[in-house]
Amino acid sequence: MRHYFQTELTALEQELIRMGALVEDQLRRAVRALMEQNAPLARQIIADDDRADRMEMDIERRCLSLLALQQPLAGDLRAVSTALKIITDLERMADHATDIAKITLRLKADPFVKPLVDIPEMARLATSMVRLALNAYVHRNIEEADTMIRLDDDVDHLYAAIFRELLTLMHDRPDTVAQATHLLFVANYIERVADHATNIGEWVIYMVTGERKDLND
Repeated sequence: MRHYFQTELTALEQELIRMGALVEDQLRRAVRALMEQNAPLARQIIADDDRADRMEMDIERRCLSLLALQQPLAGDLRAVSTALKIITDLERMADHATDIAKITLRLKADPFVKPLVDIPEMARLATSMVRLALNAYVHRNIEEADTMIRLDDDVDHLYAAIFRELLTLMHDRPDTVAQATHLLFVANYIERVADHATNIGEWVIYMVTGERKDLND
């Protein structure tokens, strides 16, 4: 029974990593579609959102089956329950990639009101956090948490800078309000992705130590 459980847990983790890789790719493509004002790519990202939803449901079924049939204890129980939490965060990240793609379609090919510099940097940091969090899950490595905290702080600082810059732009040039508002939403979606990655880091710490820690403090 123990061997069967470990085999199923390994398969579960591999599927979770595949979902994480899909979400990372969705986020990168969403920001690329925005930067390039690539409407066909944006529409493809929206269509691909169903893949993340299906993967979430498949992993959830695996988790519930393990919980019901194997009745794991202590660390094994935390490993399965952590997977359930992680897929929720991953699915919401995929939703945010879709949100960015939808904004790309709304903006069409209108010239940007300002060069997009901080938004792609925010996205780079956020996707790095996702990868870091998933690596921490696979390797049970809670030491990655300090790196995640620093990256999350960087994302927050960039978001604050974008927020101030776009508000000033809207105040000085009322004709930019519509597009600047959309760009604010994009920055907010990316900031939420970073928060979800931080959530995963917190769940990894719980899985390894049995203790809850708020990495946003």
